[in-house]
Amino acid sequence: MTTAYILTLSCPDKPGIVHAVSGFLFERGGNIEEAAQYNDHATGLFFMRVQFGCDRVPADELRAQLAAFAEPFGMRWQLHAAGQPMRTVIFVSREGHCLNDLLFRWKSGLLPVDIAAIVSNHRDFYQLAASYNVPFHHIPVTAATKAQAEERQLEVIAAERADLVVLARYMQILSDPMCRQLAGRAINIHHSFLPSFKGAKPYYQAHDRGVKLIGATAHYVTADLDEGPIIEQDVARADHAHTVEALTAVGRDTESQVLARAVKWHGEHRVLLNGHKTVIFR
Repeated sequence: MTTAYILTLSCPDKPGIVHAVSGFLFERGGNIEEAAQYNDHATGLFFMRVQFGCDRVPADELRAQLAAFAEPFGMRWQLHAAGQPMRTVIFVSREGHCLNDLLFRWKSGLLPVDIAAIVSNHRDFYQLAASYNVPFHHIPVTAATKAQAEERQLEVIAAERADLVVLARYMQILSDPMCRQLAGRAINIHHSFLPSFKGAKPYYQAHDRGVKLIGATAHYVTADLDEGPIIEQDVARADHAHTVEALTAVGRDTESQVLARAVKWHGEHRVLLNGHKTVIFR
């Protein structure tokens, strides 16, 4: 029976990498179904994503052979079983639009994830979680209990064997140690206004200034607040007729769509880190 895989890799660029990768797969009976590549001339790095089928070499043996193949190229690589949903834990506070959207898309078969648990510092969405039969963990967070709360959160992530954490409007700043533990596997969503409005009620601030564009940014979580590698962004038009409620609704819709796309691409292993940027093979 043919097993489908996704291989992602990056390495210093030089001639012959595509030929070498395709030859490696061909020699092991691999049939390439989808392939994409990118040469970053600014950094001298090469990026590639290959989806292929293979029935001659078991997965463990294929990984061992890949490790030997990749070493001379200085490759960073990952091999995943295609079509295997990514175990995911969602963090949320009191704004549920992104959570609700992700749950609906997941149950509708539109996201390549398996939502294993929901973690919240409030109890607002325990009934929503129950309606989808997803375990709900209420973990309150205060300045005095932050370290213990994050320890408990990491225990939930480990117990659920989660490969992805989604901060779906989770209104707590993660500590530097937790950001490091979740590096490359935690996605956050936030508004992105022109000009920028920080602090409480950003949509009220934007309405007061009469903005004409509102937007949203999905990015990987780093210790630098809201400055991690960007995965996806989008904008929506606004005008003088928008009430603050209408502006907020448009903003929330944009946030939900942007986050869903970021989660989908990450779950399909289409996002490769390139320093403080990303390469995305859509």
